[in-house]
Amino acid sequence: MTRLSRRHFLQLLGGAGALLAKPLSGSTAPRGKSKSIGRVIVVGGGFGGATCAKYLRKYDPAIEVTLIERDRQYVTCPFSNMVLGGIREMKDIQHDYARLASQHGVKVMHTTVTGVDPVKKKVTLADGKTLGYDRLVLSPGIDFKYDAIAGYSAAMAETIPHAWLAGEQTLTLRKQLRTMADGGVVIIAPPDNPFRCPPGPYERAGMIAHYLKQHKPKSKILILDAKENFSKQPLFQAGWQAVYPGMIEWVKGTEGGKITQLDAQNKTLISELGDKHKGDVVNLIPPQKAAALAHTAGLTNKDGWCPVNQATFESTVQPAIHVIGDAAIAGKMPKSGFSANSQGKVCAAAIVTNLRGIALPESSYVNTCYSLISPDYGISVAAVYRLKEGTITDVEGAGGVSPKDVDAQFRKHEAEYAAGWYASITKDTFG
Repeated sequence: MTRLSRRHFLQLLGGAGALLAKPLSGSTAPRGKSKSIGRVIVVGGGFGGATCAKYLRKYDPAIEVTLIERDRQYVTCPFSNMVLGGIREMKDIQHDYARLASQHGVKVMHTTVTGVDPVKKKVTLADGKTLGYDRLVLSPGIDFKYDAIAGYSAAMAETIPHAWLAGEQTLTLRKQLRTMADGGVVIIAPPDNPFRCPPGPYERAGMIAHYLKQHKPKSKILILDAKENFSKQPLFQAGWQAVYPGMIEWVKGTEGGKITQLDAQNKTLISELGDKHKGDVVNLIPPQKAAALAHTAGLTNKDGWCPVNQATFESTVQPAIHVIGDAAIAGKMPKSGFSANSQGKVCAAAIVTNLRGIALPESSYVNTCYSLISPDYGISVAAVYRLKEGTITDVEGAGGVSPKDVDAQFRKHEAEYAAGWYASITKDTFG
């Protein structure tokens, strides 16, 4: 067995005794024909799972890593709103797993996991075969609580799309926007917290408005929100007013924004207060929970999310199973692609140190999120987190949001940074 000392491991992570959850500059881990020290299966090839699989191999090539992902092409939710706005095409947000296999030695299997046996440490695949593991990482993403909205269902979402899993529904929503007559009303109905990508619905409003301003300028966007406030609200509202004056209206939950019923035939949303809102295009985003596999594996709490040890992301329900990304309860960290990427690295380090029998360094976690209001108008939020009394909490004074009173050139630079951010994180995850 190749020996990996604590000192060597700290040097690999970036040194100084602290694990910084950011891209690493290269591996100095032992290479060559290392004897395997363990088998790790990672299920789910998004920002959390793909990152974890890659960094397990970067941190310690003596670990056998298998990534199980149903799709050969992963479509990112980040930048999917740009597809709606006509700024990007679907091909621009699709990524494969070839480099994870060829450059990092990750075994990639395109199938689904139908069951988990935490006692025998085995997963069952769609064809009935089983694979054993020493550690299992689940990054399954989200599912939807359709029953929270009367009249809505998974089948109904094919025609009244949520488009909150980028792919076919993104194209459906885009087609509906393009066939809508000028002067139509687009309704976006975001759910209450917690949900995937807190700024996402409001960026979507800006991207749809960008398309409408060019092609259907008489149209309106109505946001019916279950919440009383939302991420980066002052910046979004100032941007809407500057770029799309009078086009976007936001209604908060207590004033009729919380939707409890859908009349699909008439494209009408009915609020908790009984208000009826008819749209020409309706984008209804239901409340969310961890994806089905997390429930099947018995990893969720009564709210539908997965409690974990937030230092290692090991489940507090089942040992030797880690949950990362949107499905996990991760303290103050939002459910975002960058959070999942950060968690994937911390989880990989936790597994390596566990298998090697060395102590896990103190970890820090990061999140950065850019949002476009128009192609030349970007805003952002960034935060750094540390573990405090077992919970991931904000580091006071670190990060922050874009300043309010800046000129157009500043906003344009932020939009350019958004493109750079996307290129960087997708390369770090899939490259």
